[in-house]
Amino acid sequence: MRQLDSVDYATPFASPDWQTSNGFGATNPRDPFMIIGNEILETPMAARSRYFEARAYRRLFLEYFNAGAKWTAAPKPLLRDALYDPNYKQRPIDYPYVLTEIEPVFDAADFVRCGRDIFGQLSHVTNQAGVNWLQRHLGDSYRIHLIQNRDPKAVHIDTTLMPLAPGKMLVNPEFVDITTLPPILKSWDILVAPQPIPYRTKPKIMSDWISMNSLMLDEKRIIVEKRQEPLIKALKNWGFEPIPCPFENHYPFEGGFHCATLDVRRRGELQSYF
Repeated sequence: MRQLDSVDYATPFASPDWQTSNGFGATNPRDPFMIIGNEILETPMAARSRYFEARAYRRLFLEYFNAGAKWTAAPKPLLRDALYDPNYKQRPIDYPYVLTEIEPVFDAADFVRCGRDIFGQLSHVTNQAGVNWLQRHLGDSYRIHLIQNRDPKAVHIDTTLMPLAPGKMLVNPEFVDITTLPPILKSWDILVAPQPIPYRTKPKIMSDWISMNSLMLDEKRIIVEKRQEPLIKALKNWGFEPIPCPFENHYPFEGGFHCATLDVRRRGELQSYF
């Protein structure tokens, strides 16, 4: 197993336009990086504290690059004050997020991939300009479908919608109106996630729907937080093989199994269900 480089994320840093007292960390690679085929894509994150998050992974990605991987970084955003609207709560309900459209920004964790189809959302860290940049970068080989998230605090899609296997999608009944899902999902089995068991670690900085933040190993096996017994039972009833593991101690780092992993190495070929 390769280790990441040591980075002091407590160090203050600045650009010509702003300064921040500290960085974030390197515990959730699913947020700043997107894997598309043999490409590692560094995303233009909206949080100033995460501007240099990729530093811890640089030597590792250089190894992947030397082994034949494609390594790309989206244009670094300026993150000036104009990107953030302090009056965003007065906006129309169809776009109640802090970001403006002055430049493209997005977190990789606002997207999940199913073959050549990618499901994403607008949120407090992803704007439409970011979605447009990603679609143009990927070209016609991939299609992005946006869902409508009803969570006013929406950040990252993996507590809202998670593909489990070809033709099966797990959805959050509080954050998603099933009738408004993209038409391409009409033929899929939409599996409604059960109410989560509230997690116990503090500070409570995330929704209890972090319960959905699981990791599929293949079309059957799925790693789930061991205290989420209602979800484990439901997954068994749906024909999956849940693997309960304790992971709540990672929650203070603002991520679950999906956030803390990145599918750089995979077996099999690219397949699309649609």
